[in-house]
Amino acid sequence: MSRPFRFAVNMLDGGTSAEWRAKCRRAEAMGYDVILVPDHLGMPAPFPSLVAAAEATERPRVGTFVLNAGFWNPSLLAREVASTDQLTGGRLELGLGTGYVKAEHDSAGLPFGSPRERVDHLERTVTELKRLLADPEHRPATAQSPRPPLLLGGNGNRVLRLTARHADIAAFTGGATGPDGALRLITPAELEDRVAAYRGFEGERAEPAELNYLVQIVAVGGDPRAKVRDLMGYSEDMSEDEILEHPAMLAGSVKEIAERVRGHRERFGFTYFTVLEPYMEAFAPVIEELRN
Repeated sequence: MSRPFRFAVNMLDGGTSAEWRAKCRRAEAMGYDVILVPDHLGMPAPFPSLVAAAEATERPRVGTFVLNAGFWNPSLLAREVASTDQLTGGRLELGLGTGYVKAEHDSAGLPFGSPRERVDHLERTVTELKRLLADPEHRPATAQSPRPPLLLGGNGNRVLRLTARHADIAAFTGGATGPDGALRLITPAELEDRVAAYRGFEGERAEPAELNYLVQIVAVGGDPRAKVRDLMGYSEDMSEDEILEHPAMLAGSVKEIAERVRGHRERFGFTYFTVLEPYMEAFAPVIEELRN
């Protein structure tokens, strides 16, 4: 039995308090289930932004998408998570990843490390964070028990194994880092393989994780093929048809996009879709179509 759909918007811009709160209320009115904030220098600080989002709204959950584990000490992060969960009334979802932007680490004076070292740090962070938040003596305590739901993002085998062991939500980006450090979009077939690998690592879990996908482009109306070039720089080895069938790009009429989303649930198992803030308005009618 498939999970019901959930839809999130990843907010990239802050603004004044009034602007932020109005934007979050707009997301709620359009039917988004989760309001998310990333963890990049030059963008809003995640935890205060989520507290303000929760205060401005009633229904949506709030979350990080995703925290760069390399920026955080587990003990300090546990304090932030527990406080934010309390201040949002138990609406927090915690997303964590390895981080991938070396320039941000350089700017912050923090080591970037090799891919292996970044995954090692993510694993230590997850393990210690779970231990701290499950401790009945930990102060502050979380509002949710034993902790807020955990989302882990990544496509490599080590991160997928870690996700299978610890996460409530498995997030896929459909991207991979090349030898030069540049991101590229993997093909739909490769993405299907990554999901299958995750399912293999998941094994006999009592309850399978929810599967999330980050959509890069939403284009409602017009010729879908006209938007293909927007992704070509990240997908040089893919044909137009492969890009059009990729969940990274949702293009077509509202009904066509809704059918694409249903198809991605059938093919990949994705039921939780995140769109970027610039596409928040464009995607809203698709949410309504999928819920009718």
